[in-house]
Amino acid sequence: MMLVVIAIVVWAVGWWVNVRLANGPASDHTGVKVLIPLIFGLTIVIVWELLVRGFEVNPVILPAPSAIIERLFSEGPRLWADFQQTIIKGAMTGYVIGGLAAFGTAILADRSDFLTRGILPVGSFMAALPIVGIAPIFVKWLGSDWESKAAVVAVMVFFPILVNTVAGLRDTGPMQRDLMRTYGAGYWPTLLKLRLPAAMPFIFNGLKIATTLALIGAIVAEFFGSPTVGMGFRISTSFGQLALDMVWAEIVIAAIAGSAFYGLMTLIEKRVTFWHPSQR
Repeated sequence: MMLVVIAIVVWAVGWWVNVRLANGPASDHTGVKVLIPLIFGLTIVIVWELLVRGFEVNPVILPAPSAIIERLFSEGPRLWADFQQTIIKGAMTGYVIGGLAAFGTAILADRSDFLTRGILPVGSFMAALPIVGIAPIFVKWLGSDWESKAAVVAVMVFFPILVNTVAGLRDTGPMQRDLMRTYGAGYWPTLLKLRLPAAMPFIFNGLKIATTLALIGAIVAEFFGSPTVGMGFRISTSFGQLALDMVWAEIVIAAIAGSAFYGLMTLIEKRVTFWHPSQR
């Protein structure tokens, strides 16, 4: 019972410190903005550890953070192999292929109203396809290795990037386009110097949405066929063995990878669209 009381005290102290930092004079400082979520996350982990030990929760139901951290260190090589198989090969490859295909399709659709009216409804149909339905089909077509996972990811990220790119290319006003025509600029100079830069906030919005879809698609697709390596395969087999600490270790790695990937896209967006009001 003492551990439960300590957990309540830790939560109260963490809450008080974060409120003071968030409402303090240095709340807009970059270090404080980073420190607040770190304190919040550390508080949750400590409270989780204390409550699991205080209530003597069965590790099959919910393992303690210390057990998850121990598994992260003891199974480092295996977890790294799973990370390479799922994230680097499956998710990243599918993300690049789907993004390039969506961007190329958006350029084609931008040049043709017929393609715009035909491709976007098809894209909506593709976005509505359930991953549990297309994943086993791609596994049958392309085999159980990472190629089929990359194909699933490419299909999942294609539509959000396509829609946002098409919307961005249409964001420029008629006066801006008329000015480019006054300067004698054709389609491609106008695209490269006016419309594409103006579309960058929309494009990065689609790219950021696709980061989470890529990880989800790659991991879930491995449930339907995979060699004896991969995060989805490991989660499935570890759950069957009641090794919940291994399942949570994979979840932690996936969450860190997803946050880092999203953060990288956000950082690139700030560099590219520094002129946009949203970045000021």
